[in-house]
Amino acid sequence: MNVIIITACPSGVATTFLAARGLERAAKQRGWNVTVEMHSQLEPVVPPGPTAIEAADLVVVAASAPVDLTRFVGKRVHQAPISEALPDPDAFLKQAELSATTLTTAAVASHTEAAPVPLARPSTEGGKKIVAVTACPTGVAHTFMAAEALIRAGQGLGHSLRVETRGSVGAQDPLTAEEIQDAEVVILAVDIEVDSSRFAGKRVWRTSTGTALKKSEQTIRDALEKAQVMAGAPGRPAAEGAGGKAAGRGGPYQHLLTGVSFMLPMVVAGGLLIALSFVFGIDAFKQEGSLAAALMRIGGGAAFKLMVPLLAGYIAYSIADRPGIAPGMIGGYLASELGAGFLGGIAAGFIAGYAARGLSRYVKLPASVESLKPILIIPLAASLVTGLVMIYVVGAPMAAIMSAVTGFLTNMNSGNAILLGVLLGAMMCFDLGGPINKAAYTFGVGLLSAGAGSYGPMAAIMAAGMVPPIGMGLASLLARNKFSDPEREAGKASLVLGLCFISEGAIPFMAKDPLRVIPVSMVGGALTGALSMYFGVQLMAPHGGLFVLLIPNAVNHVLLYLLSISAGSLAVGIGYALIKTGRAELPGAVEPSRDKRWGMEAGSDRAAA
Repeated sequence: MNVIIITACPSGVATTFLAARGLERAAKQRGWNVTVEMHSQLEPVVPPGPTAIEAADLVVVAASAPVDLTRFVGKRVHQAPISEALPDPDAFLKQAELSATTLTTAAVASHTEAAPVPLARPSTEGGKKIVAVTACPTGVAHTFMAAEALIRAGQGLGHSLRVETRGSVGAQDPLTAEEIQDAEVVILAVDIEVDSSRFAGKRVWRTSTGTALKKSEQTIRDALEKAQVMAGAPGRPAAEGAGGKAAGRGGPYQHLLTGVSFMLPMVVAGGLLIALSFVFGIDAFKQEGSLAAALMRIGGGAAFKLMVPLLAGYIAYSIADRPGIAPGMIGGYLASELGAGFLGGIAAGFIAGYAARGLSRYVKLPASVESLKPILIIPLAASLVTGLVMIYVVGAPMAAIMSAVTGFLTNMNSGNAILLGVLLGAMMCFDLGGPINKAAYTFGVGLLSAGAGSYGPMAAIMAAGMVPPIGMGLASLLARNKFSDPEREAGKASLVLGLCFISEGAIPFMAKDPLRVIPVSMVGGALTGALSMYFGVQLMAPHGGLFVLLIPNAVNHVLLYLLSISAGSLAVGIGYALIKTGRAELPGAVEPSRDKRWGMEAGSDRAAA
């Protein structure tokens, strides 16, 4: 029998991949001829051609996100939430074969006119209605993983839960005013500052994406029990500290991550443009009027010059809201001009942010001129304070520190390089997206602004970040008898995510077996970081995984870089395959619900990522 399988989940990261591979394998075991259409962010969608559609005897749609079905009118089609395909793909296909019905034009029209499926959980009688927002600095992995973990935990606890994800492409499935109004509590699982003024008057609980991901059920319980009312009127910023610690603004670490999250796209774009200029030769950009020179001017002359002002501006924005942006960017630009680099930019952001917030809070003016504070008085005074402090106090010491760091990186011997690589590699693999991982990554990204001689740490950091998920994937292949079926499927997804430099692919394994996974991952990451630094590998772009290697000269020693990644990944894969014991399910598995009001299953998406 000829069958077409279509999978789609809201985030398009892991569940889509897992369901597609599981259904494809089960269909082949039944002797069916299979064509798979996978709606994923990991690779382009490849729809079946007219010949395959004409020959299809059955179309199986396992989707919790909109899919165009008009092309299958007249075919036998079975539709169900993607969650129902994950526990037992073979049983799902058996049910599909039995219950498939001929798709009509009217059915397609009804499906198309229906409201988009939100990233949410089925409503449960007697449960609470909860809304949440998730956001991480890169907006790639933790944002969606935390959302899906909360959704899965909400179902397990009997609550209906709607999540707004604020990822790298902006807000997805935004919460409506009605949903916020009806919600019992609001969960802000964010590592960066987000606009929370719309939640004023609601009970709000603030946590991190890492906590929401690893302790999702506890997060929901804490929110229901401990959340406090956020002060202020909807649409207006609440007073800081109102509603208790849970509802207030984050601390310095969160302010830093907010700045990094806004700076990162600029760094990635600039780094890739610089790498593209090297396609024509390492020194081709020196020829005036050439395409290589234009690419270098855009990437190095514009994007990289803006990265420090962006970093400083959005650190200040996280602290003081919009009034902090102007003084922060001015301070960041001065940091660049003074040679203080990203360290000076960080200092400028905090100086500008706290200066602007202090002026906003403590300077009281007559009502007739109060409206001038955010657009005139605060930007002017905070910019003056920040600029003077940067020029006369902070700039010179920070410039000296940056010069010393750059000189050390440029002239360090092999022993120092190996030690730095060991440290950065181990940090990247300790908490997989947590504070230590982010500290190492921020260090590498910041050094890119220092120019030549500072690209080595970024290479070691990205290589080490790929090691844990690749290693867990290899382990699930090398010691299949020690891994349950869901773990083996998670291993496949982890392998793909690792190649994309999404370290979080290994989190399910770390959450279930931290005492083994964390040490072996740190050993592999340290080995990869050490080898990368020893070989003198330099990387121009801070993201992209192995796909960056497709750009000529983006990495100076491609084969040695691949050797470094392979060595660490094999160390993790073989090491964990040897020390792992038993066979257990991944944490967080729950029975999916069939209720379609609050959306179809999306929760197990990151159980494997």
